[in-house]
Amino acid sequence: METFIQQILNGLVLGSMYALVALGYTMVYGVLNLINFAHGDVLMIGAMLGLTILQLLEAYIPGLPGYVQLALAILGAIPLTMLVSILIERVAYRRLRNAPRLAPLITAIGVSILLQTFAMMIWGRSPIPFPQLLSSEPIMVGGAMISQTQVLLLVLAAVAMGALVLLVERTRMGRAMRAVAENPRVAGLMGVDSNRVIVATFAIGAALAAVAGVMWGANYASITFTMGVLPGLKAFCAAVLGGIGNIYGAMLGGLLLGIIEALGAGYIGDLTGGFLGSHYQDIFAFVVLILVLTLRPSGIMGERVADRA
Repeated sequence: METFIQQILNGLVLGSMYALVALGYTMVYGVLNLINFAHGDVLMIGAMLGLTILQLLEAYIPGLPGYVQLALAILGAIPLTMLVSILIERVAYRRLRNAPRLAPLITAIGVSILLQTFAMMIWGRSPIPFPQLLSSEPIMVGGAMISQTQVLLLVLAAVAMGALVLLVERTRMGRAMRAVAENPRVAGLMGVDSNRVIVATFAIGAALAAVAGVMWGANYASITFTMGVLPGLKAFCAAVLGGIGNIYGAMLGGLLLGIIEALGAGYIGDLTGGFLGSHYQDIFAFVVLILVLTLRPSGIMGERVADRA
């Protein structure tokens, strides 16, 4: 039972980060019908900016408590990452909204490569150690262990996802997002500024990715310019698993994918003598994606809808 609880906790931690990134995918797809494959690299940019802020704090304001440093890193990385994402939308995607679907997809891959190249030029190609700001003393939960960093990650993910739900369901901007997602032409006739809504969608997705990026670095203690590729692909798998275009589906898909990976690495790895252990845990996400696309292409919470005219 202790092993089971440990794997569930590991899965929730991993799944929370997937869910934060998957929300960016699903929001952009819901509004623009576009898969932004550069979104995983937005997570990487958030992590790199958070590290830079921590280095500046250490140089100019040494001695701050770890929680304060981490909070300042997240709060500083969010607006900068939002700016990067807004620039991506303005420069790379805006002129391609009415283009054939293949054009934005290829552009997204190109933007991903550009972001990685710029990050390599600025921060270097070698992995960079991320400072451990919180105590390493584990917290015991039902015989399993969880770190203070992981607890903070779970709390931040829950708060961020709750705030997003309130934004979408209870605010004027949220209603505008749902209107544009339903029918952008009719929304425009009703006075909704589609450009403003799309920019806000990219910015909100980037803010969530920045939180995930900084906490990813804090959890794994190392970041690199290619770190966003695999989490980005897995978050896309999570969005498809939950039903891409559905924010609740993205949350559920992220958590489920993290738990599936953790249980698969823990239990299937043991059954295969370690052959499919933690070093092969990445295959579980893509096996799940193949099964979902085969058995239920619309995802767990997705609906079968016709393409927009």
